[in-house]
Amino acid sequence: MVFPGFQKISGAVYVECQTNDQLLTDMLFEFCANIYADRILFEDGFETDLKIPGAAFKKTTNHEGETEYILEQGGEVVATGGYIWNYNFPYIDIYYEVKENHRQKGYGSLITQELKKEAYLLGRVPAARCNISNKASKATLLKAGMKVCGHILVGELV
Repeated sequence: MVFPGFQKISGAVYVECQTNDQLLTDMLFEFCANIYADRILFEDGFETDLKIPGAAFKKTTNHEGETEYILEQGGEVVATGGYIWNYNFPYIDIYYEVKENHRQKGYGSLITQELKKEAYLLGRVPAARCNISNKASKATLLKAGMKVCGHILVGELV
């Protein structure tokens, strides 16, 4: 078989795969032990119309000339976000961070909603991922119209 030969030559000890990659997932279950889900994968599920009075979503440029996105409330930046331009065209991964003192107020879902819109304007399809134990991030993404589409699995080669 090809895969065991590849494993021997490469010296790999782990396999990481997305469950929406059927072939690699099958190989993970065939050749690995101690398999666990590491992250949750999300795809756009539906359009939302979230609003927070006084909140403003803005596209800016950082000191290195890179595009950034911010969410302001009362002139203060309460959340930041952007994209990871990944290898899996047409998808683009959304990321965001809400300042700690502004969490659980809906800002994460609002910036995610706006980043989804921007992704489509860029000709890409929004996607996201979060750690499987990060319940707050999962809830934020679901509220913003994302839906679970898979998991990232990790297994130890045997």
